[in-house]
Amino acid sequence: MGNRAVIHDKSWGNVGIYLHWNGGRNSIEQFLKYAKEVGIRSGDYGCARLVQIIGNYLGGTMAIGVGELDRLDTESDNGTYIIKNWEIVERKHSGYDVEQTGYEEVIYQDTVEVNREPFYRRN
Repeated sequence: MGNRAVIHDKSWGNVGIYLHWNGGRNSIEQFLKYAKEVGIRSGDYGCARLVQIIGNYLGGTMAIGVGELDRLDTESDNGTYIIKNWEIVERKHSGYDVEQTGYEEVIYQDTVEVNREPFYRRN
């Protein structure tokens, strides 16, 4: 049981991000909004930074993964979000007829809070 989803940007090649939790559109859009706001670029670097943003939000050690699309559960609960420029441009295989809504502002503020120190720390 989970709230699973895969996120994929074609600039990542055949790679996707798997989420076991927080795979609803209301969460995904907030993670993407934050990535765009802090100026994360696309490509492999963007994939890594989005994993960091989401991993910081989720915490723990087992809620997120990265892998080749054919090895990820692309047809689970929320299906696969295809993104470009930090926006959802397509959705495949969603198992839900109704989108999750609510808590968008809370999710976004929590995302900002947990990522503030890692993203703005000077080394």
